Amino acid sequence: MNKAKNNNQASKELYEAILELQSVDECKKFFRDLCTLSELTSMVERFQVAKMVDNKTPYREINKKTGSSTATITRVAHWLHHGKGGYNLVLDRMK
Repeated sequence: MNKAKNNNQASKELYEAILELQSVDECKKFFRDLCTLSELTSMVERFQVAKMVDNKTPYREINKKTGSSTATITRVAHWLHHGKGGYNLVLDRMK
């Protein structure tokens, strides 16, 4: 349980650090230092998929445009519709 408590605190610190970023350039620098190129590519891909699913783009078209597997598209769609609301929160704010 102590490990879970520490993990929650560490997660909170990370989220608070992200909230300190003030520009796209700062985000690029921070996330490039934090993540591998593969991790960044995966996050970018999932976000693009989420936008397309939100726009009701057919899965085949999403696959063609992004190269994402149907498993990834389905997983992102599940979290978009049944997750904590984070995708929708951001996508709505970006509209």
